[in-house]
Amino acid sequence: MSTIFLDLEHVHVTLGGKTILNDINLNIAEGQQWAITGPSGSGKTVLAHTIAGRHFYSGRITTAFGTPETYHQEVMVMEQQHRFTDRTNRQDFYYQQRFNSFDAEQTITVQEELLRYLEGVNTVAGMPVEALPGFLQISHILPEPLIQLSNGENKRVQLAKALLLQPRLLILDNPFTGLDVSGRQLLRTILDTLSSNGVKLILITTPHEIPDSITHVATLEQGRLTAAVPRLDYQPPVRSVQLPFTPEQLKNIPTGTVTTFTAAIKMVDVHVRYDGKPVLQHINWEVLRGEKWSLSGHNGAGKSTLLSLINGDNPQAYSNEIYLFDSKRGSGESIWDIKRNIGYISPELHLYFDYTSTCFQAVASGLFDTIGLFRALNEEQEQQVLQWMDLFRLTQYRRALLSQLSASEQRLVLLARALVKNPPLLILDEPCQGLDDDQRASFKEIINQLSSHFNNTLIYVSHYREDIPDCVNHHLHLEKGIATIS
Repeated sequence: MSTIFLDLEHVHVTLGGKTILNDINLNIAEGQQWAITGPSGSGKTVLAHTIAGRHFYSGRITTAFGTPETYHQEVMVMEQQHRFTDRTNRQDFYYQQRFNSFDAEQTITVQEELLRYLEGVNTVAGMPVEALPGFLQISHILPEPLIQLSNGENKRVQLAKALLLQPRLLILDNPFTGLDVSGRQLLRTILDTLSSNGVKLILITTPHEIPDSITHVATLEQGRLTAAVPRLDYQPPVRSVQLPFTPEQLKNIPTGTVTTFTAAIKMVDVHVRYDGKPVLQHINWEVLRGEKWSLSGHNGAGKSTLLSLINGDNPQAYSNEIYLFDSKRGSGESIWDIKRNIGYISPELHLYFDYTSTCFQAVASGLFDTIGLFRALNEEQEQQVLQWMDLFRLTQYRRALLSQLSASEQRLVLLARALVKNPPLLILDEPCQGLDDDQRASFKEIINQLSSHFNNTLIYVSHYREDIPDCVNHHLHLEKGIATIS
């Protein structure tokens, strides 16, 4: 009989008066590596935090290490979002900071961050501690400021910090989110090696991102454990696409800002450098009114920098020849003149958004391009916000704080924010990040229908080909800052 490593018996968790986990029974034996899957909002992250001792629960959790009162001290959760402090110990970053050289100088480097965890550590995951940067392929970024890392680099730095703490159980919450194809493959290889070296893992992930080392899969549905089976017996669920709105609802959406222009974006031989290092080189790109573009490239290829030149967040836009809506940047326009014609979402915006906002306030802030709502709405604007919340089935969360929602629900709120003014240009940077299969398919169809109905100009960024809407028929691919257009 296998030795029990972790045992959950009749575990219930209630948060804010709502049952999140309901009668969870899960038995994990020594030698087993588990993945936990399920639709967005099913309770996966709450389960991870409960095992780590962050939520009060009823029922019983026992482990092969420590007592029920102390075991959680040896459980580490690697979060989806990576938050850190700067040299003045501030954590209240704004999402434009990565493009400002002074702010980068105020952020500690990867090496400085890891040094905080090195004291007394000689070996990690079966290897000498000095071998860890090479194993995780972060040696080359040790001198880099944390704020300027790509998503893949950020994930591997997170993993280094988690491993240096030497937990008995490491829980990874959707670690593949936001990674490109090569980044996902590298992380799978790393996790498989860690598993073979004896590191105990629980992986919260999608049915499509389960490394070879995972031996068992559990499925959560609406807070209940509906399956817990060996990997060979696991069958991913078949999902159906259901639009969250009717064509009649779409007809009632206001047209949005009426702006006359020929080209939404025109870049002429654009260059961007940071500390002498080229990030974008010889970019010549024109996006005509109504065109639908995908923007692709590996993590760190320059996609975020390119977008920051468009949406007003990068000061190097003024030293380049860039036209937005037929007007040259630096012709006396304010940042608000730029943003009023753009609906925008990105992983950075999600990370640094004001989580003390209610969901209604968060959506409404898109009318004014602010991070939070700072003015009263008139009746017409309030109705406009409610229409978009209804389209995304968010009306029930109108008064809830953004922080009270699951990561996927937060993302839907910010998607509604990007669309609420129905702008002539939509910039959607990894908009489906964190959504489950049903939500991704529904959002993709929303964009297709909006494109057909309103003919918005679209820039769509995704590492997953299957997430790109069918309306997209122009493509820009970045490789080491050089663009290929098709």
